[in-house]
Amino acid sequence: MSVEKPPVPVRRAWTALVILLVAQAMAVMDNSIVAVATKTIRDDLNASGASIQLILSGYTLAFAVLVVTGARLGDDHGQRKMFLIGLAGFTIASLLCGVAPTAPILIAARLLQGVFGAMMVPQVLSSIQLLFTGDTRSRAIGYYSMVLALGVAAGQILGGLVVGADLFGQSWRVAFLINVPIGIVLFFAARPILPKGENKGPQRLDLVGVVVLAVTMIALVTPLVFGRGAGWPAWTWALLATSLAGFVAFVLFEKRLIARKGRPLLDLDAVRPPGVRPGLLACCLLNFAFAAILFTLTLHLQTALHYTPIQAGLMFVPMPVGFASVSLTWTKLPKSFHRVLPVVGMICYAGAAGGLALTARAGWPLVPAILLLALAGAGMAAGFSTLVAQMAETVGPTHASAISALVSTGTLLFSVLSVAGAGSIYLAFAEDDVSRSAQGVGAALGLVGVLLLAGAGCAARTWYVSARAARVAQEA
Repeated sequence: MSVEKPPVPVRRAWTALVILLVAQAMAVMDNSIVAVATKTIRDDLNASGASIQLILSGYTLAFAVLVVTGARLGDDHGQRKMFLIGLAGFTIASLLCGVAPTAPILIAARLLQGVFGAMMVPQVLSSIQLLFTGDTRSRAIGYYSMVLALGVAAGQILGGLVVGADLFGQSWRVAFLINVPIGIVLFFAARPILPKGENKGPQRLDLVGVVVLAVTMIALVTPLVFGRGAGWPAWTWALLATSLAGFVAFVLFEKRLIARKGRPLLDLDAVRPPGVRPGLLACCLLNFAFAAILFTLTLHLQTALHYTPIQAGLMFVPMPVGFASVSLTWTKLPKSFHRVLPVVGMICYAGAAGGLALTARAGWPLVPAILLLALAGAGMAAGFSTLVAQMAETVGPTHASAISALVSTGTLLFSVLSVAGAGSIYLAFAEDDVSRSAQGVGAALGLVGVLLLAGAGCAARTWYVSARAARVAQEA
């Protein structure tokens, strides 16, 4: 069992947490802000449909390809160093996005944002492990989970407000340029206060693993992002099959490297403790549900019910309110309830998804919609925040970066899969007709409810095996 380092002074630790979470919020919210600004960007830059897709998806693609590598670099060179490099690069890339005169330059800048976001984000959870211990760590991870999960919804709301306000006559550009002063302040605040982390000196990076995983992620994410719009042609299925073979090849290579006493790109030991794998899957299913609700209801509200982007964005405010309420209070519940909370949360989340489907069919009465969205947010927090805290406690600081990378990658991929899967189900029904659109919402959220109940089973498995491991440890 690893021995935890003593925490830094309390005030410094909480100040550092604020810095880390604001930086993470920038990275997480950026994509949803851009999604709201799509029409304005297209009109201003005279961008083609393909260019708009790349502007939206380039960030996601680059981030997904490199986030595991970013976690490994943090282990090798210190979390603070890689966080600062990622933050500086993300800030510069945001400036390039904000001043981009053409669509190709904006696409390149978005890819650059994804690259540096992948260097920065994995260091957040690792740094939290270094800053906090015990119950305080659980509270800090609750805040981390809240930002990670709700950045998309917050980005939609903020994006609608910023683009609609047309600040300084800069329209969509402000959505990127706002990151620049925030990034500069965070960079200079972070340097003296963040823990350095473990710098293991010059390490040989697993370049074969980097290449295999990069090719695999490109083969997986590309069809998920572009397949629905292209009508799922043969090349999308070929790439998905390639990605499956790539994942198998990656795991086999990493295991062989470990057997030869090499240093793998992804620390597979992080997923071996009891309960970690079902916990990861449950977290991924929670984000699948979250993305599906946002995507389908946003389209239903704007297309069928003719809400403006700002009105649609504000409609989702109850979700972050519900999420924040649970995230900030669950650690105060009796410890005996902590492990069962994810199961209860996911069942409530499934019920909220079913209720939202019925609400859409009923014409979207406002009070039930608000209450159900708040319940959905609370249910997600009860599942996501507690599961992340349990996994972080299980693996300890030694494997924190690997868990951070796996959570970031898994939630991102399942969000993209949700838009491709649940989104396609909704669009098969959706028309301007309110009734057809409501049927599409019902079909998509029906799938969400089923998957959430499956996720509750995964959470129950995590609860059972971790409780059994704890009993065995006590008896020993």
